Amino acid sequence: MSSTPRASATADALEAAVPRSVDATATRRTVDGVELHVVAAGDDSAPLVVLLHGFPEFWYGWRTQIGPLVEAGYRVLVPDQRGYNLSEKPAGVRPYRTRELSRDVAALIATEGRDRAHVVGHDWGGLVAWDLARRHPAVVDRLAIINAPHPTAYRRQLLANPEQLRRSWYAAGFQLPWLPERICRYDDYRLLERALRGTAAPGTFSDDDLARYRRAWDRAGALTGMLNWYRAAARYPPRPSTERVDAPTLVVWGADDVALVSSLAVDSAQFCRDSRVEVLPETSHWVPHEKPARLATLLREHFGSPDAGRARG
Repeated sequence: MSSTPRASATADALEAAVPRSVDATATRRTVDGVELHVVAAGDDSAPLVVLLHGFPEFWYGWRTQIGPLVEAGYRVLVPDQRGYNLSEKPAGVRPYRTRELSRDVAALIATEGRDRAHVVGHDWGGLVAWDLARRHPAVVDRLAIINAPHPTAYRRQLLANPEQLRRSWYAAGFQLPWLPERICRYDDYRLLERALRGTAAPGTFSDDDLARYRRAWDRAGALTGMLNWYRAAARYPPRPSTERVDAPTLVVWGADDVALVSSLAVDSAQFCRDSRVEVLPETSHWVPHEKPARLATLLREHFGSPDAGRARG
């Protein structure tokens, strides 16, 4: 593992996004042979929480949760996952297989000198979290999933539910070479802007938010890296598993998600030995942005006392 202090290029972005009362730094860490940009905050001896973003976001999508978790007594790591923003973007599709992505997270936890952590994932970050809990169960203390289906539950819905198949059409389009990148880049990333603003409650994403996202999308190789997650999922699909996740799991679901049917929340929880489902009405796919206070409360309740976490660790 390597870790270096935040560069001046990212200092302004951190100070604008994270409360001044929170001591947050940007580091670069080599995990599983890939260098990741990671925002770290909180006492380095406190119980660890890892927050995993989805498409088309980056670490900034978790900014509203960093402060509350640190203030509650946790150490927080928020990576740009491989292919995104300031993290390394390996060439080709194969490096973006879900097994590689979840291995990154297991290795990231180890960079803190820890055996395990609470892991939270939204959207694609949730799919990585599901895979981590299945392949590396020993590193997951408690799991929290936000609008991300268990892969076997999702596969079953695709095969049995025409509505879910209709909602997933865009993933097929992303399989084409180079054309999706060109379409996403067209008119100053209009398609990706619509993927955020067009599916969220009015006012969820500000002009400043979109400016930050455009800078992340515009980095060399970022669009291809982001889209390669979808391409790898189609070319190297994970083997369907009916094994139950051992870690206590919280599933939070925005009921107005336009891409995923709400029944996936309950379906996914059935793959957990110990689960709690919270469906949030009048909330879109973008739960961390639309209901940050409610999500922070749910996460703190799920993780329990940080002192208990120290005892478990």
